[in-house]
Amino acid sequence: MVKSGIRKITMAVVAPALALGATVGLASAPASAAVWNSCDQWAGTSLDGYKLYNNVWGAGAGAQCIWANSGTGWGVWADHPDTGGIKSYANSTKTINRTIDSLSWLTGNYDVSVPSSGAYNTSYDIWDNAHQYEIMLWVNHTGAVGPIGSWQANVTLGGHNWNVYKGTNGSNQVFSFLRTSNSTSGTVDVKPILDWIAYTKGWMPGNEVIGDVQFGYEITSSSGGLNFNTNNSTVSGG
Repeated sequence: MVKSGIRKITMAVVAPALALGATVGLASAPASAAVWNSCDQWAGTSLDGYKLYNNVWGAGAGAQCIWANSGTGWGVWADHPDTGGIKSYANSTKTINRTIDSLSWLTGNYDVSVPSSGAYNTSYDIWDNAHQYEIMLWVNHTGAVGPIGSWQANVTLGGHNWNVYKGTNGSNQVFSFLRTSNSTSGTVDVKPILDWIAYTKGWMPGNEVIGDVQFGYEITSSSGGLNFNTNNSTVSGG
């Protein structure tokens, strides 16, 4: 579960750490000058129809800086301590605003370069407009991280095989799909996943409006400073 700009939790410990890490983080960006970068906790911008958000929200977070060459090519440098609990979910967001039953298709394409150490997941985070339901699609994960709730099923949907978990964070229902093998590039056909949740399982209504489709890195630890690079990520639907 992530705080994806819905509830900002301001913590005094974060700001000094981000300030200390600013120079290091920006130096970790690609050699070609990024068109936008920031080490601010809640830094955000809009590029090419996507919203980019640094989104450092967890307790005990360290430094994190975000950069972008475009709305679909961006990355994060993060130095979060080896402690439990999610520290951040840097992401790009595409707004869909269509009901499940009116969508003919919804597709995500991703190509990332991620570290072999640390604790994190690379995931889509899909929200309905009322923020009652959250659907997470983990395409890879490393280290001591796990989903909310209990295991429900193993399914092959949208071109991938997933272990499915269902639970609540106290504010909304969370449906987590964890890819059974890690992947750093591919395509996810999201529409069949939404249909399975709504029509096969009945966990949410078919007329629920899908609002934001986010893609990013939910980081628990990245001690010493690690780079998470989105070489390309697009979301489209109709």
